[in-house]
Amino acid sequence: MRSSAMQYAKAALFGTVMLWSAGHGLCAADSSVPAIGAGELGGVVKGGQGPEAGVWVIAETTDLPTRFAKIVVTDERGRYLIPDLPQATYNVWVRGYGLVDSPRTRSVPGKRLDLAAVAAPSPAAAAQYFPA
Repeated sequence: MRSSAMQYAKAALFGTVMLWSAGHGLCAADSSVPAIGAGELGGVVKGGQGPEAGVWVIAETTDLPTRFAKIVVTDERGRYLIPDLPQATYNVWVRGYGLVDSPRTRSVPGKRLDLAAVAAPSPAAAAQYFPA
C-alpha cells in the first residue's frame, strides 16, 4: 500500500513539473528556446562552430508611422527573444564581432526564427561592420 502511494506521489510531482515546464517554454520537444508570445520574435543564432553567444539580433520595420528597430544580444546558448514588438513585418538579421551582417529575413511577431551567423571572410570585411 505504501508503494502505490509513493508511485502516485511521484506521478503527481512529475505531472506538475511537466505542466510548469510547458507553461515556461521548456517542453521536451525543444528546451533550448523560451516560449514566444504574440508580440515577440525569438530563436537561436548558430554559426559554423555552433550557437553564437553575444551577437546582436536586429529587428527593423518601416511598416509603422516611423522607422522602428529593436536590438537584443544572444545568451550563452545563442538564444534570443525580442519582446514588445508592435504588429508589423520585420527584417531580422545578425551582426557581431568577426561577422558580416547575415541576410535579412522577413518575419512577424509571434514566430520562432532561427538565424545563421555569417563569419567575415577577412578582418577587413569584419571592420566594415565593427571598426576598431
